[in-house]
Amino acid sequence: MKTTLALRITVVCLAVAGIAVLVAGLVASRLVRNTADSVLQQSLRDQADVVAGQLDSTGNGIGNRLAIGKAAAVVRGQGIEVVVHRDNGQNSGQAIAVRAAERAGLTSGKDHSTRVAIGTVDYLVEVRSVGPQAAFALVQPVRSAEATQHALLRNILLALGIGLLVAAIAGYVSGRLLGRPLRRAAAAAGSLSAGRRDVRVPVEGPAEVAQVAGSLNELADALARSEARQREFLLSVSHELRTPLTAVTGFAEAIADGVAEGPDARRAGETIHREAQRLERLVSDLLELARLGADEFQLDLDVFDFAALVRDCAEVWQLRCARSDVPLTVQSPPGTAMVTADARRLHQVVDGLAENALRVTPAGAPMVFALTVADGHAHLSVRDGGPGLAAEDYPVAFERGVLNARYRDSRPVGSGIGLALAHGLVTRMGGTLTAGPAPEGGAAFTITLPLA
Repeated sequence: MKTTLALRITVVCLAVAGIAVLVAGLVASRLVRNTADSVLQQSLRDQADVVAGQLDSTGNGIGNRLAIGKAAAVVRGQGIEVVVHRDNGQNSGQAIAVRAAERAGLTSGKDHSTRVAIGTVDYLVEVRSVGPQAAFALVQPVRSAEATQHALLRNILLALGIGLLVAAIAGYVSGRLLGRPLRRAAAAAGSLSAGRRDVRVPVEGPAEVAQVAGSLNELADALARSEARQREFLLSVSHELRTPLTAVTGFAEAIADGVAEGPDARRAGETIHREAQRLERLVSDLLELARLGADEFQLDLDVFDFAALVRDCAEVWQLRCARSDVPLTVQSPPGTAMVTADARRLHQVVDGLAENALRVTPAGAPMVFALTVADGHAHLSVRDGGPGLAAEDYPVAFERGVLNARYRDSRPVGSGIGLALAHGLVTRMGGTLTAGPAPEGGAAFTITLPLA
């Protein structure tokens, strides 16, 4: 089962905060201990200085038992023991304190601070010299500061625990806030999959989330445009199918009813045959276009002479152009133009471009096959002297049904899918097919293939 974004962010925040709490706790524990020891050492040092000052003020130094007794009574109430080293070489005081003082260098004759361990207990020792052979030491166990340390650590851990709770709440709230636009995007995607195309998502939140929303809106726009083109294409194909079907149905009924007899029946049969061929071509183009978009569409690629293919096509189209009183000119450089492509499919593309050109070229206007070789590529332009296209139509010339929908009421048009099929075939063969104005006044469609 998938976990929510809010839960994941909460867990991450808790993990990060937990690690931070652990590290902070360890560091704080060490710092508190060191600070407490430093404070305790400083306090003990101050006490030792005070006691030494009092002993000096009596004028008798360490030999004044009354003064040292009073000092010991005062500091003992704070958990501090006094160890005295007298002129006769004896040490007086509690046994453990004496051991600590001796280990700390009570008889060194120098004032100093140190820390010694007796068994499992650490002791802070402050040694002071009083007179040539007399000295005393204040000894305090470190554990006397542990209560303060524990209190400080408890307060720190409490603060860190509160911080951990705040991190959990902040992580949950942040996860909910971040997940809200994503949930809206998921709901919009579900609506798109259900068929709605008017769904849009507010572009808000962090940059990444806003990018998801923007991409989803662009996808909705693209789907709407694609489906609109499909509807237009279906309307165009339906229009193209309706005309020959109407002719076939009408003439077939005339023959069946006996209205068309003799020469009229022959003409009706010719019309039915012609319109049936037109339907066959349209269906073939639709099937080819559908197969072109499939992965199993295969091309028989081979190296051949593009110039020879152009000459073969021109021989066929010379006769057809002559019947329409359209002069066909072939411009080709001497020699060969070897390319790697599917010769049969490329012949199909050239025939389709020539048929489109002849359909719109009026009698007496020229049609040109122009083959050039430059920059490692072979370029074949099929140009006509017809009415051409509007400037804004050249970029969309190879979209299915676009030109058919725009020009079917003003000039002869094809099925609306021939140019899309030609573009797909040339692209599959590694070339390009472009559209632009022709010097003859009409349109020029140019096939570009790399030389082998």
